[in-house]
Amino acid sequence: MTLLHERPTTVFDAPPSRFAPAPPERRGQARDAVRLLVADRRAGITHTRFHHLADHLRPGDIVVVNDSATVAGQLDALSDRHGAVVVHLATSLDDGSWVVEVRRAPDADRAVLDAVAGDVLELAAGRAHLRLEAPYPREGSSPTGTGNRLWRATATGADLTDVARRYGRPIAYGYLADRYPLADYQTVFGIRPGSAEMPSAGRPFTADLITRLVARGIAVAPITLHTGVSSQEAGEAPQPERFAVPASTAAAVNAARAGGGRVVAVGTTVTRALESAVVADEGGAVRVVEASGWTERVVTPADPPRVVDGLVTGWHDPEASHLLLVEAVAGPDLTQAAYRAATDEGYLWHEFGDSCLLLP
Repeated sequence: MTLLHERPTTVFDAPPSRFAPAPPERRGQARDAVRLLVADRRAGITHTRFHHLADHLRPGDIVVVNDSATVAGQLDALSDRHGAVVVHLATSLDDGSWVVEVRRAPDADRAVLDAVAGDVLELAAGRAHLRLEAPYPREGSSPTGTGNRLWRATATGADLTDVARRYGRPIAYGYLADRYPLADYQTVFGIRPGSAEMPSAGRPFTADLITRLVARGIAVAPITLHTGVSSQEAGEAPQPERFAVPASTAAAVNAARAGGGRVVAVGTTVTRALESAVVADEGGAVRVVEASGWTERVVTPADPPRVVDGLVTGWHDPEASHLLLVEAVAGPDLTQAAYRAATDEGYLWHEFGDSCLLLP
């Protein structure tokens, strides 16, 4: 795996009691009623609800969303060396192999870091098998100093996509109170299946909220980025991911910028995709172009975004690569102020938690 030389400067403590244990609808809330912290460099910190998002944007702004849908990527398995394990299917590669992560059974609370090349994993009572071939994307130690978290694996037996669809479940971790159906892991934008984990920044959006945005002159445009598995270890860079920025979205973003509007990315996935489609002319002026393929772009304060002006996001763990991206968009001071306020006010973390709008 690839390690980052930068570390986030934001300091905070989010205890496990603040991890959202279930989707808001199963906690008695509407999808768009989760809390929203607005961190605006001019207006300061505001505490509100997500359905008031439009009140904090301006006509001419553009909100860019991810239309990737979540797939069932978690399977119970038997390892020939470790016994019962949980397998996370991160993505399929162009050569037909898979990127996978092996985690401890039964609730995938921790990565198995002593897997080795040649390990064989039996899936779905023998319907398919995975053989670990090599660390992904390349050999290297984990941030903990031992082993490799992600592996390139080859599958035999039944088609692995079909096995996952029939016998898999959404990727989830030990902090959730229960297992929830795949429908709970979809955003209103998700029309292109391919994400191993939900592009969760878009989850609080509803059709009514989108209507309010458009009625106020705030554009909404899609990109596609199929997420891999989360970076669970401190200092680990995000893996390469498939993305597509359509020509219509590139044109809409360029038009918004030309008119003085802000480009507000819904999530780190959208930021990564947009910034992977930026080109500069000889004079240094930048624009977004149609682009697709695999992106290895890592947005950090040392390599900041060139077109994204604002960010809708959930709350990320200390030292995660996603937090570096947040600092790159919002700046360290605004990010620190937002996280300090979120921890003081008891905001909820992770995919079913509360949200933040950063407007640097």
